[in-house]
Amino acid sequence: MSPRKFLVVADDTPEFQAALKFACRRARSTGGHVALLRVIEPEYFEHWSGVREEIERQARDEAEAVLQKSAEFVQAETGLPPEYLIKNADNVRAALREVIGSDPDIKILVLAAAVGGRGPGPLVASLAKEGVSWGARKVPVTLVPGDLTDEEIAELA
Repeated sequence: MSPRKFLVVADDTPEFQAALKFACRRARSTGGHVALLRVIEPEYFEHWSGVREEIERQARDEAEAVLQKSAEFVQAETGLPPEYLIKNADNVRAALREVIGSDPDIKILVLAAAVGGRGPGPLVASLAKEGVSWGARKVPVTLVPGDLTDEEIAELA
């Protein structure tokens, strides 16, 4: 049996770090591992295909750099390198549906809620409103407060 994967959306929000730390702790304590999803949403620039291709290449390079930076933390926390998932999709929900639908080892999606009175964040709000459907798969979502301290994460995970 393959170890279960904890999927984390690697985005640019401040709460991403809380989700990542929580997922790493859970993976370490349960013998699982972490998968990091970076979504590249389309840039609507139709004038010259060469410019569009350059923008897409730069977006992919940036995605790889973000994942590499997070990979060092995951390796240190879990002892295992994370799985990198870079998806071009119209939005994060579409990317999640594709990734979760195609990988039965993904057992838990870990998200962190936004803090500071700006609501829970667009993805969490979307899940609350539209539900958690990943095609034919049912995968639980663990929602952690985005402002958990390292000590609180260690206690909970």
